[in-house]
Amino acid sequence: MLEARLDHLAVTAPSLAAGAAYVRDVLGVSPQPGGSHPRMGTHNCLLKLGPMTYLEVIAVDPEAGAPEFPRWFRLDQTREDPPRLATWIARTSDIHAAAALSPWYRRVEPMARGALRWEITLPDQGDLPYDGVAPTLIQWRTEPHPAALLTDQGCTLAGLEGFHPRPEAILELLRAIGFQGDFRVSPPSANQPAGLVAHINTPTGLRALG
Repeated sequence: MLEARLDHLAVTAPSLAAGAAYVRDVLGVSPQPGGSHPRMGTHNCLLKLGPMTYLEVIAVDPEAGAPEFPRWFRLDQTREDPPRLATWIARTSDIHAAAALSPWYRRVEPMARGALRWEITLPDQGDLPYDGVAPTLIQWRTEPHPAALLTDQGCTLAGLEGFHPRPEAILELLRAIGFQGDFRVSPPSANQPAGLVAHINTPTGLRALG
């Protein structure tokens, strides 16, 4: 039986410095260094949000060569845009079975960063499922989970909510992949445009990151 859970959040940014500054301004803590993704031409920094949950700031690596296919998380199209919470990644018990359930997940690719190994779905042209409100899928092939290797800075994920014109389609996709967890999705409004908002407990109180 398929199961999926929230694994991590992805903040895209024009540079790691800009993304880290954005997280620091909103949450009051700084992400710690991560590493590079040679196949994708990106690099990241990370913030622990729980035992098996973290926040990733990811940007194009200016020292990397051109990747073999479009960069993930729509970074080729948005690399100059301000930092934002672009999407989330769900950890699945069987990525190939889960990927077969939706055209968003046609391709599964192996990836590495340092000693970490995983498989992840890569939509065509580096796009995001339902504009990032539905998750990318991941299955880790090494242990421990990356969050276990991060310093605890007193932040935890309190909740994640999405806003999209097709909430039922997203919820149907989550049911199909066996998602376990509290994820609310609603139509966008004048006060809340399409996208994601993460509610995060910090040492100075609850903060909203979008």
